[in-house]
Parts: sequence; structure tokens; C-alpha cells
Amino acid sequence: EDGKVLLNSLNQNTKICAIIPFYNEKDFLFDVVKETLNFVDNVIAVNDGSTDGSEETIINMERVQVISLSHNYGKGFALQTGFNECIKHNYTAVITLDADKQHEPAYIPNFIFLLNSFDVVIGNRLNNTKDMPIQRILSNAITSLLLTLKTGKKIMDSQCGYRAYKSDVLKRVKSFSSGYEAESEMIIYCSRANFTIGFVNISTIYGDEKSK
Repeated sequence: EDGKVLLNSLNQNTKICAIIPFYNEKDFLFDVVKETLNFVDNVIAVNDGSTDGSEETIINMERVQVISLSHNYGKGFALQTGFNECIKHNYTAVITLDADKQHEPAYIPNFIFLLNSFDVVIGNRLNNTKDMPIQRILSNAITSLLLTLKTGKKIMDSQCGYRAYKSDVLKRVKSFSSGYEAESEMIIYCSRANFTIGFVNISTIYGDEKSK
């Protein structure tokens, strides 16, 4: 089902935006954006200082806004730039996913559906770690445990960037870290603000790309 239909109980005038930050993802970006557009109203693609011409692959796509940063600030900064733009355009909900094809856009309706019950929904890759590199399993397990202890909430996958937020969350919670730590920071701040956090099981595709 279309994500807009699933979210109708939240708002009859639902508008859903996806934020896709990217840095040198010329090989994957077009396909990720094209598939994501099947499930959302618009895509905001934040070019975090790419040097490989990634942005040229999507610059003329309909319903896609490209924001190009002057240099490589980091994923956290790119995400917050996208969040600020979404707030200006009064979107009901925001999806965040990576540009390297590790996150399947087909899961977007699952995230949107759970926003009927939670303020924030985070992808959980740890239900099936068969193809996940061991260093990522260990890093994620340790960080998730630390955040569980810090927030008092069960955090199943702290490092997954595939997420959904109600817009009210983004109006009240902002990250200040410029790198990947911003995603853990958002969990802490959302918890402190008493927003509810849910998880949805997803699969993640690990190919030849290098982890950033």
C-alpha cells in the first residue's frame, strides 16, 4: 500500500518526504532515488560535497530537490540540512535512507505504518545478521546496549540510518554533531523529549561498497 494511505489516520493532508544524503554515490544514487519516489511525495537529496558528479544523475528528476553543500561536512550535518528544509515545507513525515543501496525503499510503507503508533521508527537489521560483517555486528551491539542503558528504552539497532520521523519530532529535536554520531544523538534527544521510538525489521544489502 502507498505510505500516504497508511498514514491517513495521522493527517488527512499527509505529505511524506524522503531525505537521502549522499557523498560520492554516482553508481547507486539514481536507482535509490527513483525507487524511493514510488513511496513518497518528494525527495530531498543532500549532496555532502561529492566530487564524482553524483548530483548530475538526479538533477533533472521530477519531485526531487537537490541541496548541494560547499564541502563534505558529514552525514549528521547533511541530515539536519534536509530536516530544516522539510520543516519549511510542512511535511507530515520524513523518511531517511542511505544512497548506497543498502536500504531497500520497498520497506518505506512499513515505516510509515508504524508512525501511527510511534513518533520515531528505526530500522532493525539485527534480527538477521547472516550477511552483516562481524565488525558491524559488534559495533552496533555495543552501541545499542549503551544507548539502552542511557535512555532506559530498549534500543534494538542504534546505528541504522533508515528511519521515519513525524515532523513534530524534527521541530523539537535537532542534532549538533556533524558526523555519523548524530544518529545516536537523535535517539538520546528524542528519548529525553519523551517521544516514542519503535523498530521495524529490515534486511540490509551488503555489497562491494566501503563503510563510511
